[in-house]
Amino acid sequence: MARLVLDDVTKVFEDGDEEIVAVEDISVEIPDGEFLVLVGPSGCGKSTTLRMIAGLETVTDGEIRLDDAVQNGVRTQDRDIAMVFQSYALYPHKTARGNMSFGLEEATDLSDAEIDERVTEVASMMGIEDLLDRHPGELSGGQQQRVALGRAIVRDPEVFLMDEPLSNLDAKLRAEMRTELQQLQEQLGVTTVYVTHDQTEAMTMSDRIAVMNDGRLQQVGRPLELYHEPTNLFVAQFIGEPSMNFLSGRHENSTFVADRLQYPFPETVADAVGGATDLVLGIRPEDIELDGADGDSAHEFEMTATVVEPMGNQNVVHLAFPGETEGTEDLVATTDGRQRIESGATVTAHVPVEAIHVFDAESGEALYTRDMAFAEQEPML
Repeated sequence: MARLVLDDVTKVFEDGDEEIVAVEDISVEIPDGEFLVLVGPSGCGKSTTLRMIAGLETVTDGEIRLDDAVQNGVRTQDRDIAMVFQSYALYPHKTARGNMSFGLEEATDLSDAEIDERVTEVASMMGIEDLLDRHPGELSGGQQQRVALGRAIVRDPEVFLMDEPLSNLDAKLRAEMRTELQQLQEQLGVTTVYVTHDQTEAMTMSDRIAVMNDGRLQQVGRPLELYHEPTNLFVAQFIGEPSMNFLSGRHENSTFVADRLQYPFPETVADAVGGATDLVLGIRPEDIELDGADGDSAHEFEMTATVVEPMGNQNVVHLAFPGETEGTEDLVATTDGRQRIESGATVTAHVPVEAIHVFDAESGEALYTRDMAFAEQEPML
C-alpha cells in the first residue's frame, strides 16, 4: 500500500485571457490505508483534485507524491491507482467479466487463467459471481456499481479514487453500499480518496474528512472533530444536519448582544473572544433544550414554534422570537420525537453555554468552540 501526499497543489484553467483558479495551494497527507473523504459544495474543486491525483488533469503548481515518487507528469496508466466514476463507465458491449478483466489484459502480463482467477475471486467478494456473464444493460444500478468497484479491486492498486460513486443510487441502496464500501476498504486496507457533496457519506464513511470551498482546503480532521470543533463558519454550516444556527451580534461587556437577545458569556468564552466586536453566535439544533427545567434564566428565551416537522425519532422545530413578522425563523431545534410541540405554541428555549460556538463575523474564523467534555456526554453522530 502507499502514502499519498498533496504538497501545495494548484490547478489553474485558462479561459481565453482569463485564468480560473480551480484548486489553490492544497496540502494534505493521506497515510497508508486511510479512507479520506473530500467533501464540499458543487464547484469547490474536489473532483478536479481527484482528477489531478489520477493524472486526468495536469498540476499547475505543487507536487503529488505516492510514497516518495513524484507523480507529476506520470501517465495515468502508469500510476498505480484505480478510479471509480460516478457514471460507472462500464463498456456496454462487454460482459461484467469482460469489464473487470479489461484493465488487467491491457496493463499486465498475467495469463488469461490468472486474470480469470482474480476476477472470479473479486466477484465472489462483491457478491456478483452469478452476474459475470451479463452485460451492463442487464444489471441494476447497484449491480453495475459493484462491477465498477470490482474492476478497480482486481487491479490491486496502491490507491483507490472514488468520484461520487453512490450518487446515482436510490436512498436505501446508497445506505447499503456505504456499509459495503466501508467493509471492503477495511478488508483491503487500500489508501482511498473518496469525493462527495453528501456530508452524511463523509461523516459515516471516513477516517478523516477534508472540507473544501472555492478551491481551498478549509479543514482536515476526524468526523467528530469537524462536527464539534469547526475551524470556521463554512465548516460549521456545512457539517451537520440540520445545519448549525447562527445569530449575528456584537460583543459588549462580556455579553453577546443581538437585536432580539442578550447572551452573557462566561469568563472562558469572553477571554477566548478577546477584543473582537462583531460576532456570530452558533448553536447546533440538537443542543437547544425546549421547555427544560434548567433554571438558567440568563440563557433562556421565550420563543414561538412557527413550524414543527415530525421526523419519527425526532421533531425539527422552527423558532422565532416574539414580535417577529410571519415567516421569520431565528433558530431551529431538534427534540425527541415523543415530545409533543404544536405549531404556534410558546416555548422556552435554553441555549447552554457549554454548547455554543463563537465566530469572528468579519473573518469567519472560530474564536471559541463547544466544550468537548459536554459533547462527549452525548451519543456519537
